[in-house]
This record gives sequence, C-alpha cells and structure tokens, in this order.
Amino acid sequence: MEIFYAYSENRKFLFEGNLANFLVQEQYVSNMTRTIAYEIIEKYEPIEEVRKHRKMSVEGFTRYMDSSECLVFKKECKNVYQNMNHPLCDYFISSSHNTYLISDQLVGRSDLWGYISALVKGCRCLEIDCWDGAQNEPIVYHGYTLTSKISFKTVIQVIHKYAFISSDYPVVLSLENHCSPSQQEVMADDMQTIFGDSLLSDMLDDYPDSLPSPEALKFKILVKNKKVGTLKDTHDRKHSDKHGQIEELDEGDQEDEDDAASDTALINDSSEDEDDTKKEKLRSKMKISLALSDLVIYTRAMKFKSFEYSRLNQKFNEANSIGETHARKLSKLKAKEFILHTKRFITRIYPKATRATSSNFNPQEFWNFGCQMVALNFQTPGLPMDLQNGKFLDNGGSGYILKPQFLRDVNLEFNPSETFEGSNPITLTIRLISGIQLPLPNLSSNKTDTLVIIEIFGVPDDQIKQQTRVIRKNAFSPKWNETFTFIIQVPELALIRFVAYQVAITGNEFLGQYTLPVLCLNRGYRRVPLFSKTGENLEPASLFVYVWYV
Repeated sequence: MEIFYAYSENRKFLFEGNLANFLVQEQYVSNMTRTIAYEIIEKYEPIEEVRKHRKMSVEGFTRYMDSSECLVFKKECKNVYQNMNHPLCDYFISSSHNTYLISDQLVGRSDLWGYISALVKGCRCLEIDCWDGAQNEPIVYHGYTLTSKISFKTVIQVIHKYAFISSDYPVVLSLENHCSPSQQEVMADDMQTIFGDSLLSDMLDDYPDSLPSPEALKFKILVKNKKVGTLKDTHDRKHSDKHGQIEELDEGDQEDEDDAASDTALINDSSEDEDDTKKEKLRSKMKISLALSDLVIYTRAMKFKSFEYSRLNQKFNEANSIGETHARKLSKLKAKEFILHTKRFITRIYPKATRATSSNFNPQEFWNFGCQMVALNFQTPGLPMDLQNGKFLDNGGSGYILKPQFLRDVNLEFNPSETFEGSNPITLTIRLISGIQLPLPNLSSNKTDTLVIIEIFGVPDDQIKQQTRVIRKNAFSPKWNETFTFIIQVPELALIRFVAYQVAITGNEFLGQYTLPVLCLNRGYRRVPLFSKTGENLEPASLFVYVWYV
C-alpha cells in the first residue's frame, strides 16, 4: 500500500503515467513506453470502469505485484540466452550420481523414477552402473551392495522417453561398466535400437579433433565409457560387423568409480585380500566389446593420474572422474593446475564412498574450480541440492551454463582463494520487507516466531550469511523491513539463498527456501517464492524484498 500511495496522485488510483514512473524508477524497466504500462493495466486491473480510463486500483496493483512479472528471478534468465556454441568443456553441466537410486547407497531401491525425476529437473549427465544379469540381460544396481536391481533395457527406454522434455541439449550417459563382453554387446544393441539417430555413434564432420558445442549436439545422447582405439578407427569401421569382437585394456589405466565403492562392500573377507585384489587389478586386462567401445565418441572415460600427465598425454575427447576427497586435496594443493585442467578437459566430481546415506557435499567448492560435472545424489534434499537447483535455474533450465571467461580462457589466471584482478565486484543491497503466508510445519499456529537468513555462496571471500531479527507470533504476515548489504567480489560464481525459519526452543525449523544466481536477481520490489525441502513450490508463501545492486 505504501508503494501505491507514493506514486498515486489521489491515493485512490494510479494513472498510466504514474505506473510508468513506478516501473522506471523502482522496477528498473528499460525502454519504458506508455504501451507497457497500459498492457499491465489491461492484464491486472479487475474493475472494468477503472480499466477503461487507463487507471489502476489498489487491487489491480496488488495483483500485478503478486504476479510472475514481479518475481525476483530475471525473466531473461528463464530462456536460453547464453552462447551455446562453445566446446562442451566450457560449460557447467547438471549431473547426477548413481541416478538409479532413490534412497541410500547400500540397501536402497533402484528405480526408473530416479532417471525420470532427474531428467525432468534438467539433469544432463546420468549415471548407469551396469552388471551381468540373468538370460544375457544386463542389469543396473549399486555393485557390492544389497540395492535392488532393474533392467538396463528399461532404463534406456525411460531415458529415451524423457531425455529432451526439459532441455534440447545433449544428455551424457556415464556408464560404470562391469559387464562381460557378451552383455556389453547387448547394451550396445539396446542403445542403438532404442535411441536410434539420437545416439551419437560417430564424430561430427566439423569436429574431428575438438569437442563439439551443446548447440551442435542438440537432441543427441553421448556415451561416457572406456574406449579402445581412436575416433578415426571408430569412423573407419562404422558399417562393419563387430559382433564377437573383443579388445583388451589395461584395467589399471581405466577410470573406475567402484574402486572406492568396493570399500563399502557388505561382503569383505579382509583388507589384506582387498589389497591383493587391487594389485591384481593393476596387472590385469579388461575385456571390452568393440560394439560398445565404438559408441564412445567425445566422452571417453580416462583415469586421472596427475595434472602433468593430463597436460602431456590426455586427448581432447577424454574425460576424468575424480572422487570428492581427492578433488578437495587437489584444490588445496594445486589450485591453478586444477583450473587449467578443467579449462581443457571435462572433469566429473562424485561423492565419496562413505556417503552410504546418499548425503551430498557442497557443489560450490568444485564449481569454483571450473569442474563441469559435479555429480550429486538428486534423491537427497538439503543445502547441496538447493544450490544445484538454484544454479541450474539459469539459462532456461537447459542444464548447461557457460562458465565465466576466467574459467575458460587458458591465458587468464584465476584462483578462488586469491583476489582476482579481472573481477567485476558488485555491491548488493537487499531490503527484506515482509513475509507472505509463510508455510507452517506440523499444523502450527500462525502465531509462531519467524526469522529469515540470507546467505551468499561463491568463492571463499564471498561466503557470508546475515539474519533478520525474530518476529514474534506472526507467520502469516511478518514485517521485518531490514536492509542487508553484501560486497561480492566474484558475482559470476555467486548464488544467493533465502531461508525462512520457525524459531523454537529446540532450534530453528526450516519453513522454506529459494536459491538463485546473484546475476539473475531482478532489481526493484520483488517477490521471492519459497520451496519446500524436497523442491515443491509452496505458493503463495513468499518473501517481499527490494533488490538493488551496482
């Protein structure tokens, strides 16, 4: 009401010109015209007589302020607006870990829903753990555990159905392949039959020796797995019969996430036996079906040895997977080399094996180093998945976000723990005005105590949280009217998270949250929608804020 009265000449209506002034001065609408103001009146003013005279009542203004046009998330960011013609390694890619699991890592259920829900959320890298099944039919489950099993073929059918519902851009299937050569052939046949032309099975003419762009790979499915030979070898035998053809690879040179996963094996005779097994594995050869190998084009799985080895030997189409513990050590000891590596090669980070409950690490620490595929357990709600969902709201929810230039350009030196001379810091001011129908846990009364925490995630110097005072006995319409200022050194990597809490004797109880990239914030008076722990929109619950930054 106060905003309305400030711009209304008679405190009863906003004339077209008054509304135009508000849109320019408060909402930062550029290229403002009377037509824009008139269209808003036409759309939101409920009283026909008022509308005819090109005016807006308090009710019409309230409807406009409560509409999607006044959300805190920029309208431009809801569409694909970034340049999608860079090589794949120049993008952050929405990635899932053990996608088939919908609960814990040891005895939980494997379910097709894991793939459906991830794809609906815009995930572009899915993981499939493949093992030999009965009657020569490969199965998917978490090896060495009691998790249930599902058919590989049905997984591929579900991925085919849902792959491009939320995004047109390529889907990468990260295969953990433990199958015999005969069942690897079945996997290859299933993917070729079900995916058809969507499956990328040969290099693109324009990209014989460089990674293609997401644009060039639209509606394509890529296989990430072990491979023998070169892309030229694959191309030369494109139409040949590969049935029964088996190649051998040095197993010690091949990436295998389950080297770590076996540590959690339920059946483990002794650590000494396990050490012997690992030594034997280094000496052994892995048999791989040529039919499956030849489906790997631009995402060849290669075990990470060292940054120096990669710099001297790694090919453009080879990608590494690194466990979170190892990656964290590398980020502390060899930060600049780590970033130089991710500028050239696709790097996937996955959770450590001891996360048996499917907990997640904070993905921000690895986005700061340019890691493209930071794989999380999508089934586990909480802060890490809030950051994941918030980050990938950007660029139309396409699952691909162009990395900042300092994480792409090999001539620019960046270290998230040091001051970066090429940054463009911003000063962000948030005035938290009020809450609107905050959600209440366990049928609590509206007369409950509430507070809000605003937190910035980004490079270490930017990480900070600020908190409102507690509003007593009012969750329906708490009024804070508090202002918070944040100086953000590297806004290109920063996310902002709003969290509403109920204050109780036992501690703060989560009510709802919203996370988004700082550079996707709309200026002006805005509504912050609130979402539950599991990601459901809690409409009409929201926060009313004023945003300003320079």
